[in-house]
Amino acid sequence: MEKTKTTAIDRNDAVIHVDNVSKSFGDLHVLRNVDLKLYNRENLVVLGRSGTGKSVLIKLISGLLMPDAGKIRVLGEEVTDLPEKELMKLRLRIGFSFQNSALYDSMTVRENLEFPLVRNKRNLTRAEINKEVEDVLEGVGLSQAINQMPSELSGGQRKRIGIARTLILRPDIMLYDEPTAGLDPITCLDINRLINSVQERYQTSSIIITHDLACAKQVGDRMVMLLDGRFERQGTFEQIFDTEDARVKPFYDYNFIM
Repeated sequence: MEKTKTTAIDRNDAVIHVDNVSKSFGDLHVLRNVDLKLYNRENLVVLGRSGTGKSVLIKLISGLLMPDAGKIRVLGEEVTDLPEKELMKLRLRIGFSFQNSALYDSMTVRENLEFPLVRNKRNLTRAEINKEVEDVLEGVGLSQAINQMPSELSGGQRKRIGIARTLILRPDIMLYDEPTAGLDPITCLDINRLINSVQERYQTSSIIITHDLACAKQVGDRMVMLLDGRFERQGTFEQIFDTEDARVKPFYDYNFIM
């Protein structure tokens, strides 16, 4: 396994502040007074079992859900106070990488990448559009796939194209939701390397939601673990798992021992 990352992070420059946030759905208390910061150019991994609120967290950060209590500030904007028009502008600065890649099956790779670009930057020339498409495809290592259909791509290739489509708007923040879910181990390694490459090439700050500890170890500059609706542990990979906590140890054992 590749070494845990040691990227130098500026702890004085936070691009996301989650302050005392709670979220419930009926009697289900998903997040309980959580605090979290994402620093500029940091890859932050959020660990936790399925159903613990990891995906809810990134929906709150992007304003797709609103908290029951607390405040969320993203790139200097109070998400919880923004009118819808301003919230839409902020979302253009946030890139989402979905589990299923979210590609349009009826469009070629080129058309999939052009769609968000043309929709949000209407003044671009054809030459500028072509250059942007070619640049992001090169960035994810799939220049040769430009005229293929999504159905002709492997799962890992679809994931890469999904990331490319997100990057084409040059977001400041990337949110990855289970980026290695459903992929074979070799392809998982490729995606992990790509996440690190995106961080360096595009100077993004990222939150990576995962329960894949190999992914966490390879891409995370810092990690937090969501337990019972709270961030109970945070630090490096080694610091997170240097414990006999019965809620944490089985998580490690399942990934690396079973």
